[in-house]
Amino acid sequence: MQLTPAEAWSFGAIAASAIAFVLLERRLPYRPGQGVFRPGFVTDLVWYAAIQSWALGVLIGRLIAALDGATELSRLALVSGWPVGVQVLFFVVTHDLYIYGMHRLQHAVPFLWRFHEAHHSVPEVDWLSGVRSHPLEILVNQTVEFAPIVLLGAAPAVAPVKAAISAIWGMYIHANLDVRMGALQRVLNGPEMHRWHHATDAESQGKNFATKLAVWDWLFGTAWLPDTQRRKPMRYGLSEPGFPDGYVAQVAWAFRNRP
Repeated sequence: MQLTPAEAWSFGAIAASAIAFVLLERRLPYRPGQGVFRPGFVTDLVWYAAIQSWALGVLIGRLIAALDGATELSRLALVSGWPVGVQVLFFVVTHDLYIYGMHRLQHAVPFLWRFHEAHHSVPEVDWLSGVRSHPLEILVNQTVEFAPIVLLGAAPAVAPVKAAISAIWGMYIHANLDVRMGALQRVLNGPEMHRWHHATDAESQGKNFATKLAVWDWLFGTAWLPDTQRRKPMRYGLSEPGFPDGYVAQVAWAFRNRP
């Protein structure tokens, strides 16, 4: 299948960013000595980033096409008259607010946590760790992400540009980078805050749910930003042991019997 120019740009931007983050993590590491090939690296790269992303992309695309075929909402072209940049900004902000709310629910509701638990199972947070997410979680969140783009009649370039922004920002906030954003961290999210969301420290529990816009955490009282140069997270991952290795076992873990 031939890619459109926007799709080719999106793929190239994601690939280039991945290489850049690998190199930056070696040059400016927050946790020196954390290797590239951490435990679970191959599973995350091959199964989650490549196979799962491709399969779910096809499935979600067909679901949205079927939904549009049944409703014909895209024919209304509700946002098609907007400048493309405004369209992208609109969908970035609205979906980011949705993700903030859903993310809080996933940590508060035990049933939803089952499908979010995999994302927190990585013991060493880095540029790739953000891709580890249960397929049902991705199915819901990315359908909500891309269905409005199609149904509201956005320009064809909006979906691949939005996909690139989501992928690159996901790599950034999980990256093992020693960066400090200063006042910008009040608006835009970065690894400085998000690494604490993956920490097991008691004070950081229930904090920093934002993805791209940290403003949601500051606005709704869930922000946590200690002096990360004087104090670093004790460790990342799950507080309870037993989460399995391997893609199939990790996906099945959400459906296990619990007391």
